[in-house]
Order: sequence, then C-alpha cells, then structure tokens
Amino acid sequence: MCDGYGYNTFTKKLEKSPKNTMAIKSTIYKIDLQIADMDRHYYADHSLTLARHPSETDERLMVRLIAFMLYANEALTFGKGLSDDEEPDLWQKDLTGAIELWIDVGLPDEREVRKACGRAAQVVVVLYGGRVADIWWDNNSKALLKLNNLTVINLPDTQQITDIAARGMTISGTIQDQQILLGHATGSVEISPVLLKQPSKYS
Repeated sequence: MCDGYGYNTFTKKLEKSPKNTMAIKSTIYKIDLQIADMDRHYYADHSLTLARHPSETDERLMVRLIAFMLYANEALTFGKGLSDDEEPDLWQKDLTGAIELWIDVGLPDEREVRKACGRAAQVVVVLYGGRVADIWWDNNSKALLKLNNLTVINLPDTQQITDIAARGMTISGTIQDQQILLGHATGSVEISPVLLKQPSKYS
C-alpha cells in the first residue's frame, strides 16, 4: 500500500503559516487500480491508499492517480508532498536510496523543478488546469527546456475526472498510443496527454 500526498507551492506555504497550527485530518481514499499499459507493456493490479489534504481538490487527487498510472511499477510510491518540502508527489528510489524518478503534479515553482533535477536521475512535471497550465508553461518553458533530465506533460480537460473521485474506487486504466482510458463503475473517461518536453538524448 502507498500513502499519498502532494500539492502545489501555495498550499505548502499555507500549511506552514503560524495561523495553521492545528492538525487537519486528511481524507483517505482506497483505490483498486488495474493498469494495462500497452505502450510500456506493463500490466498489473495495485491497491493504493491516497490521503487527500483538505486543501487538495478531487481533481488534483485524480491527476496524481493518473501520474502513477503513467509511470507505475512496484518501486513507485507516493511521497509526502505538502507535508515535506523534500519529497515530491511520487517518487522511485533504487536499493541504495538514490532517486531514480521524481514526479511533481500541478504548477511547481521553477526553482524547485531545477532543484529536483539536481537530485533525481529523471524528473517529471504533470500539469493540469487548462489555461493556468498554459500560462505556467509560457512563463517557465525557456528555463525548463534547458534541463536535460526533465519531462513535462500537460493533462487537458481534467475537470471531467473529478466526478469519478470517491473514497472507495475501482478503476481500470488502459494506456495505448499515449492515450489514457479510465474505466469506472458508471462509464469511462478518455484523457489525451500533451508532451511539452521530453528528456534530452544527451547528458
């Protein structure tokens, strides 16, 4: 099982404000996820436990789930995110503790992305939010395009996955030709990720 956290820069600052001294309980989501990733030839079932902080929306929680789907393997786990500046939304480490993969969801600070690229072998930023994600990329792309080990993915139309969110979910995720199909109890939703930046082929 994995415990999941992970939020944006604003909510990190909000939680650490002196006015927010009382502990706020997270909402726990239990997810049975079946993945059939035909692009990576990865087929597995995962039983996940995600914690949604009160400042996180259902939309963001579902985007974190999609990020897990895109890079899923037995070593990928959810980081503390909001609870710890030193952890991402998801990450993967090798047996020595070295960070192989660092995944941030949302609109992280450009300086934090550069810092992550210095700590991890590969870094992925998964954007969402429509127009605000486009603005973020316009403002940060010049600097981020210089980072050789960075991938940036934009998920458009993620509002449609909000209605899927429930404290107990069974979801089948199919990935083929870089398209995502989420099957759930009452139907299915298709997501078409947009690859804005991929890692350079040279170091």
